[in-house]
Amino acid sequence: MKNFKSEFNASKKVFFLALSFILISASTFAQSGNGFGIKAGLNYNANGDYFESISANAQKPDGNIGYHIGLYGKIGTRLYFKPELVYTSTKSDYDSDTFEMQKMDAPMIIGLHVLGPISVFAGPSFQYILDSEFSGISINDIENDFSVGLHFGIGLTFEKIGIDLRYERGFNNNEATFVSNIGAIGPSRLDTRPNQLILSLSFIL
Repeated sequence: MKNFKSEFNASKKVFFLALSFILISASTFAQSGNGFGIKAGLNYNANGDYFESISANAQKPDGNIGYHIGLYGKIGTRLYFKPELVYTSTKSDYDSDTFEMQKMDAPMIIGLHVLGPISVFAGPSFQYILDSEFSGISINDIENDFSVGLHFGIGLTFEKIGIDLRYERGFNNNEATFVSNIGAIGPSRLDTRPNQLILSLSFIL
């Protein structure tokens, strides 16, 4: 069973690497269409509920500021396709504890320019968790390192510069199970599903 799980995790990593290659290739192709660029910005993040033990009541997270940086391609004019590959670092607070996570996000955005520089967009976002830590404890037992969520938002484009505000939400629960302290009755559980507002500044090269 352990070998099967290891092979399954390895397959997910290979899939994400292949997806990353496709995104970069699509971004390169986009230079002959609308453009290829870089982006960076801030994330206001709050992950799912935290349970100190199986029987404990849920603790709701307090949001915290994280950041992201990445690259993207944009194909199309009024109606456009925008694949992205982004490194994201997030943080959520649970009373005196802090959950930190680093991940690679691959949003696949479909957008529409509705009025002048204003556009609206939405699409799935593929997420691969690189590392996670809860108050100094490294978390290795996450249900799914690879998961899917949804992005939607609004953007403004001024020649080569763009700014957008979007909301991201994971489709399904993705729990991490670990022992947070000796006094806990049973293991602790934490929902790593993303729930965040994302503000980005982009520049077409």
